[in-house]
Amino acid sequence: MKAFTRGILASVLMLSPVAAANAADRAIIVLDASGSMWGQIDGKPKLEIAREALRSVLTTISADTELGLMAYGHREKGSCTDIELVVPPAAGSASAITAAADSMKFLGKTPLSAAVKQAAEDLKYTEDKATVILITDGTRDVQRRSLRARQGT
Repeated sequence: MKAFTRGILASVLMLSPVAAANAADRAIIVLDASGSMWGQIDGKPKLEIAREALRSVLTTISADTELGLMAYGHREKGSCTDIELVVPPAAGSASAITAAADSMKFLGKTPLSAAVKQAAEDLKYTEDKATVILITDGTRDVQRRSLRARQGT
């Protein structure tokens, strides 16, 4: 389970240069709330591990960062278009983000790429400094995409 947790955190940090001292002015956390998150590692649901990773990420982000939460797969079972900005970016939103994640249902498909793209667009990444933070159980897929992005392919 520790390896899985490290994988989630590695995915979060790989896609985002967020650190306590380097947080972007605006950021959206994209949370994988798909049905696969009910899978278990050492008897613990991956969704609980993801919620722990979320809390960990929230402690690294400056309170004055405008932070939001986007989720996918949390409203419609079997839907590949279920993406929602649950908490719009705002300073001091950590408690609202935690509450939203704690009450979320995990049941749909995994429109990971579309959710990350939508988050970047919502942040107007072409105009302003912005960070997208992804928390997912799909670490291999994320690592492949991140590697391709770095290689420019």
